[in-house]
Amino acid sequence: MKKYTIKKPSDQLHIVHPQRFQIDYKNELNKAQYDAVASIDGPHLVIAGAGTGKTRTIVYRVAYLVELGVKPEHILLLTFTRKAAQEMLRRAAILLDYRCEKVSGGTFHSFANLILRKYSNLIGFDRSFTILDQGDAEDVMNLIRTRLKLDTRERRFPRKETLYDLYSRCINTITSLTDLLKLDYPHYLEDEHEIKKLHELYEEYKKSHNTMDYDDLLLNFNKLLRNHEPVRAEISNRYKYMMVDEYQDTNKLQAEMVKLLTYKHQNIMVVGDDSQAIYAFRGATIRNILEFPEEFPKCKIIKLEESYRSTQAILNVANEILKRAMD
Repeated sequence: MKKYTIKKPSDQLHIVHPQRFQIDYKNELNKAQYDAVASIDGPHLVIAGAGTGKTRTIVYRVAYLVELGVKPEHILLLTFTRKAAQEMLRRAAILLDYRCEKVSGGTFHSFANLILRKYSNLIGFDRSFTILDQGDAEDVMNLIRTRLKLDTRERRFPRKETLYDLYSRCINTITSLTDLLKLDYPHYLEDEHEIKKLHELYEEYKKSHNTMDYDDLLLNFNKLLRNHEPVRAEISNRYKYMMVDEYQDTNKLQAEMVKLLTYKHQNIMVVGDDSQAIYAFRGATIRNILEFPEEFPKCKIIKLEESYRSTQAILNVANEILKRAMD
């Protein structure tokens, strides 16, 4: 097995001219990948299908930013699993040096948790707040359901799993309970008043017990940055360059996080595949990619179209299928 070593930098230049880079980015990347890596300031949308070197592009961009002279602590990489972020930063460190491992990387939820631990007192929580996982949150819903005696009615009231799903989807899609019931749960419309009351008591329970669920991490993070401009400015100035992987799987709440985090500089690159989305059940919406150029009018769109997994004939067939599916 090949043994990898992480190199230490030979110097600490503040700004490095591209001609003095250790890595020959132009020759190690194809034209579109290099364009994405070397496009630094402003908003960027990278459309990357399967097999087009999406991860490689992100890894090289981390290295490029660090080699350019951007301090690692000013770079933020958000992915959908902590393992993915760690692997990308490890690969960047192998490519360049250990500075890349000092880049802030993780999930939306872990990053929100990190910031809230410092500022949660501004939104009414102690910094030692605990976090409910989905199972715990459902059990609290069931406890309130029992206290309200909604489990003894003749007609069946939503189970704890459904109650939590309703609450979570309202939060992540920024949709009212009424609209969500009409759209996806019309058979529970007659229970709307009781469900709303239960959700209100759930909120009170969490506040009184100094606890948040996973959705609250995103919701309260956004509330913190929206309502406290000095904190919003501090966080945005701290993370001067931001990247988001798998943007097609983000929900409205996460898209709002991106806007709040980058309002000072808009140095944001999101990477995703507009024909692939797997987290729709979490409120993810492909519209975040489609509407990104509208949210960031000066956005530069880069398409990675050279596949390293499939032949052109297979890609042509796949593209034709996608085209007809969208017609």
